[in-house]
Amino acid sequence: MAFELKILGSNSAAFAHNRNHTSQFLRVQNTYFLIDCGEGTQLLLKKNKVKLSKINNIVISHLHGDHYYGLIGLLSTLHLFGRKTKLRLFGPPGLKEIISIQLKYSTTTLSYDIEFTEWIPGESQEIYEDQHITVTTFPLNHRIPCSGFLFREKPKKRRINKRLVTKILTPLQINELKNKRDVYDMSGKLLYEWKTATLPPYSSHAYAFCSDTKYIPELSELLNNVNLIYHEATFTEDMSERAALTYHSTAKQAAELAKNANVGKLILGHFSTRFKDLNPILEEARTVFENSELAIEGAVFNT
Repeated sequence: MAFELKILGSNSAAFAHNRNHTSQFLRVQNTYFLIDCGEGTQLLLKKNKVKLSKINNIVISHLHGDHYYGLIGLLSTLHLFGRKTKLRLFGPPGLKEIISIQLKYSTTTLSYDIEFTEWIPGESQEIYEDQHITVTTFPLNHRIPCSGFLFREKPKKRRINKRLVTKILTPLQINELKNKRDVYDMSGKLLYEWKTATLPPYSSHAYAFCSDTKYIPELSELLNNVNLIYHEATFTEDMSERAALTYHSTAKQAAELAKNANVGKLILGHFSTRFKDLNPILEEARTVFENSELAIEGAVFNT
């Protein structure tokens, strides 16, 4: 299991039908990301038994309130709980100013540092990297600057073929084999050739978060073969004109992107308050891309 995604909130502009504003919690090995932070997100974290101390990275897709109004409350709670570790916050231009003004007029000095990274509207850029993954933004087509996020594992090393490698090797020798280098003993005698002593690496995984946007067919090239993709599906196809007018997508459009990109699984979310019953959204998507699921709050998706 490489990625674990937990759905916290999945509705669009307003609370309705026991659904909350957009937020997700992503685990990649021992690194954690909060993706968007709609109103009430900290309550949803508690409800879903996510420890606030695990949140070291927050990414915000855009400055419509249903995607970030819960942020100042969460930041304040972390302060009240005595957090000391640095928090990385990635967001659009203007977010830093908004947070600074809120802290200024509440005369709050946080007990921890925020490392703020401003992504560039209309561009794709790498905003995060560690030894395991990269996070890259990609522009979406919404009424205001909006970004998607691609979380991708780095290529993995080859695996030791334990059936053939019977001698005890040092960690250095094992690393040499995994990096496609033959291993010799102290006298210079060949012990193992990497080609026979190793197996191909496990495949790397990727998750794409497509926030509020019109349908962008060209995204299928960028997101080709991604294991898991979340794409907004605010409306069904009978409301396609409304979707275009409000810079949103239909379930069918989200499914067409997933199909054209040959993704593993599609998660549909950002539901309009018009839909108490979400089955029409799911059924519409599955007519195009069968492996579609709803972003039901509390649901967990693994890759």
